Amino acid sequence: MDFKEEILRLKKEKNAVILAHYYQFPEIQEIADYVGDSLGLSQKAAETDADVIVFAGVHFMAETAKILNPSKKVVLPDLNAGCSLADSCPPEAFSEFLKQHPNHKVVTYVNCSAEVKAMTDIVCTSSNALKIIDSIPEDQPIIFAPDRNLGSYIMKETGRDMILWDGSCLVHEAFSIDKLIELHKKHPDATIIAHPESEAHILKTAAYIGSTAGMINYVKENPEKKYIVATEVGILHEMQKRIPEAVLIPAPAKEDNTCACSECGYMKMNTLEKLYKCMLEESPEVNVDEKIAKKALLPIERMLELSK
Repeated sequence: MDFKEEILRLKKEKNAVILAHYYQFPEIQEIADYVGDSLGLSQKAAETDADVIVFAGVHFMAETAKILNPSKKVVLPDLNAGCSLADSCPPEAFSEFLKQHPNHKVVTYVNCSAEVKAMTDIVCTSSNALKIIDSIPEDQPIIFAPDRNLGSYIMKETGRDMILWDGSCLVHEAFSIDKLIELHKKHPDATIIAHPESEAHILKTAAYIGSTAGMINYVKENPEKKYIVATEVGILHEMQKRIPEAVLIPAPAKEDNTCACSECGYMKMNTLEKLYKCMLEESPEVNVDEKIAKKALLPIERMLELSK
């Protein structure tokens, strides 16, 4: 079966839109209507007029799309495509944590569950985190969750003191500083660029720190250079496609694996065949409890308003 042809047919037949994250397999990125980072995907989900949203990403992303589109059907190719960062912040534990720190403005990174978003004042992504924090009065105490690495980076950049939840992303903590230094010795002309979810010692080596979309834009500005890219390896497909003249090298992981780079096993659970099946059967469907969805919508809308 030609899955690509069938997916395109089903998309037309069902008035569906396919949203894919940069970390998806190349063949999924190629068939998507829009490929982007968490902010871009949230914005596209908010403005779509499709009846069915097919989310080629992970569970919290599909949840966000459903919160923004309660009357639309949202499907995910594999319901088990979760997120280590979202898992590091269980709602019950986070609720208790908030009770210990009253009168704090709660800012959560979009990589968290709908239940955690429902306890939040404003959501952010790595694209707009600095802007969101800067929008909060300086005398207002802040809790930032769930990513401690992103939180530490924001504190360093803004000079704000925040209480951080102790969560992290396995993918962005997988980079080896020793291997990175060795790789840079082999390519001394390469510029290191990194995602702010990476550990502080990795970020110290980077000439540019930013979201996946930000990294692509940075390379676009200097297209003829060589780059060592410290984020999930899936970004290299879109980056190379947009900037074919750039030399791109994935940053090395601590553990040896198939590509010696850092891959998100959850993102890679989605395949072209699963994408086809989920469109055909309109399943598995992602739903969010109505009460939680209403609460979670407010901080997401605040983020989208500030990101215009």
